[in-house]
Amino acid sequence: MELRTLRYFVTVAEELHFGRAAARLHMSQPPLSRAIKQLERDVGALLFARTPAGVTLTAVGAVLLGEARALLDQADRARVRVAAAAGAATITVGILGDGTDPGATRLAAAYRRRHPGIDIHIRDTDLTDPTCGLRAGLVDIALTRAPFNETALTVRELRTDPVGVVLRADDPLAHHDRLGLAALSERRWFQFPQGTDPIWQSYWNGGDPREGPVVRTVQECLQAVLWNGTIGLAPLGHALPAELAVTPLTDMPPSRVVAAWNKGATNPLIQSFIETATAAYRH
Repeated sequence: MELRTLRYFVTVAEELHFGRAAARLHMSQPPLSRAIKQLERDVGALLFARTPAGVTLTAVGAVLLGEARALLDQADRARVRVAAAAGAATITVGILGDGTDPGATRLAAAYRRRHPGIDIHIRDTDLTDPTCGLRAGLVDIALTRAPFNETALTVRELRTDPVGVVLRADDPLAHHDRLGLAALSERRWFQFPQGTDPIWQSYWNGGDPREGPVVRTVQECLQAVLWNGTIGLAPLGHALPAELAVTPLTDMPPSRVVAAWNKGATNPLIQSFIETATAAYRH
C-alpha cells in the first residue's frame, strides 16, 4: 500500500464524503474514487458502504483506518528524525489574526505533543500580508484567513466564521440584530496600505471600493472605529472592548480560516502540521 493512497483513504474516512475529501486533497473526485477502488481491490474487501446519502466505513474500513493512521504517523516521525539528523528539524509558522483562537490553541498543544523535539518559530504578521510572508520565504506555513491570491500556494480550509460589522457601541446601527451591506454604503471603512493583496482588501471592504483611514493591525482597526467612527468587518465571536459592538451581516460570505504553504515546499514537518491542524479545528 502506498502512503499517498493511505492518506487518500484516511481523508475520505474523516470526511465520509468523496467530494469534500477531494476538495481537501486539492484533487478532482474521479482519480480519488479510482484510488480508493484500487485500494479495495488490493485489500480484497469493501472499505466504504456507498449510499445516495453518502458513505460510511465498513468493519474492514474501520480496521484499516486505525492501521493507516498509525502507519502515516510512523512515516511522519521517520521524516522528522531524518530531517533532524540533517539539521533541518525546524518549522516557521506565520500567524495572522487572533492568537487566542481556540483552534490555534488546540493546534499548538497537539503539534507540540506530536513533535516534542523540534524547534517551532512563530512569526506574527499584520493585516497587509495575508500569506504571512510565504511568498518572501519568511515562513514555511501560514495560519491565516482567506480569500487572497493563491497563485503558487496550496490552501487547506480549516473552519468558516460568520462576519459582522464593528461599530461604536453608541452608533445607531449597533442596536440592530442584523444588517445588510447596503446599510453601510455611505460609511467610511478602514483601508489597508497600497500594495496589499486586492482580493484580500476587497473582501474586507464588502466587495466594493471604499474610503477611510489606512490601518495595518487589528488594534489599529479597532482604534479607527473608536476614534473616527470608521466601520470595518470582523469574524463574529471575537472579544471586543465595551465601547465597541459587532452586528452580524446577512449578505457577507463567511471568513475562511486556512492553512497555506508554497507548492513544492520540502519541509517534512508541513504535512504533519496540516493533518494536526485539520483535526484541531474540527473540534
